Amino acid sequence: MQIENNLAHFRVRRGLAAAHLAKIVGISRQTIYAIEAGAYVPNTTVALRLARALEVKVEDLFALPEDAPPPELRSEQAVLLPGAERPHAGQPVQLCRVDKQLIASVPSPLPWYFPASDAVVARPAATRAKTQVQVFDAAADFRNRVLVAGCDPGISVLARHVQPAGVDLVLAHRNSSQALELLKANRVHVAGTHLRDETSGESNIPEIARLFSRNSVAVISFAIWEEGILTARGNPKGIRGIEDFARSNLTIVNREKGAGSRLLLDTRLERAGIDFRRVRGYGSIAHGHLPAAWQVQSGAADCCIATRAAARIFGLGFIPLASERYDLAIRRPYLNLPGIQLLLDTLSRSSFRRELESLGGYDTRGAGQRML
Repeated sequence: MQIENNLAHFRVRRGLAAAHLAKIVGISRQTIYAIEAGAYVPNTTVALRLARALEVKVEDLFALPEDAPPPELRSEQAVLLPGAERPHAGQPVQLCRVDKQLIASVPSPLPWYFPASDAVVARPAATRAKTQVQVFDAAADFRNRVLVAGCDPGISVLARHVQPAGVDLVLAHRNSSQALELLKANRVHVAGTHLRDETSGESNIPEIARLFSRNSVAVISFAIWEEGILTARGNPKGIRGIEDFARSNLTIVNREKGAGSRLLLDTRLERAGIDFRRVRGYGSIAHGHLPAAWQVQSGAADCCIATRAAARIFGLGFIPLASERYDLAIRRPYLNLPGIQLLLDTLSRSSFRRELESLGGYDTRGAGQRML
């Protein structure tokens, strides 16, 4: 959503240069210019600091436009790059101008390319704690990076949006429980999590409160997403709900222990009175939403529990089960790191929200909201 702002007006009236105001508030000069241009919407903390520095109310600086309709996505005719399967409605594509043609290429949802790397392991260590690596760039110190552990493929969208500002997100694929354990061990900057407490119905906060001491971790909303049953295209097995998982002609692929999707499955099986031992494929594991969806798309399984976005990417059927909040847990001392500040600012950026929501099943209206 576009936010009307009067930051430039009040900054100039106070006689403050952008660099000076940025130093007072604790953000970059580029961020000040981006906010004034409407490219960034600041989070609550930054907005309060700006208001205090300029001696005005937050409402004086920022306001919602009155009854402004959401911007329409631009529509263009594109030539589909041959060699891929025919795309379905909602299929993500990448665009490129080739001569005078706009070409649409369907990106692979699986990493068929060599992964990005900075070093190679020189020799395995005696323990898993440390290892010797040989670094490609001798001058690199990797301080412009934020290490994020989590299972939401949507974090890759956030990574693309912070990169132009010189911040790299290093994405470590871990399930929600593993990500929080890594944050507790101070091995990552950010942990992504979607663990729903069935007693209270609250997402993430009860589990974080159990693992971390009071006021040691900030919890920021990333998005609300839909999880459900992914079926083959056209749902040839006629799956209607969790009750069908007990059928002898149905094979699922499961997630590993500690994954939010597995917790959802186990909860729904128990609610339906189904012993997990009756479910074919319960012990077959896929490590992630996209790998699980791939198992269904390839025919190795009839269904799985994953997100609507994963279903859309592979063109699969989707039966909704639950809406959950995916949060980012951050140790409080890291909140003032420039990379984390940029990450939090980007969560409120309209271009980021629009791209994430276009993937399907994401509600970003609360993105960037402080939950704890």
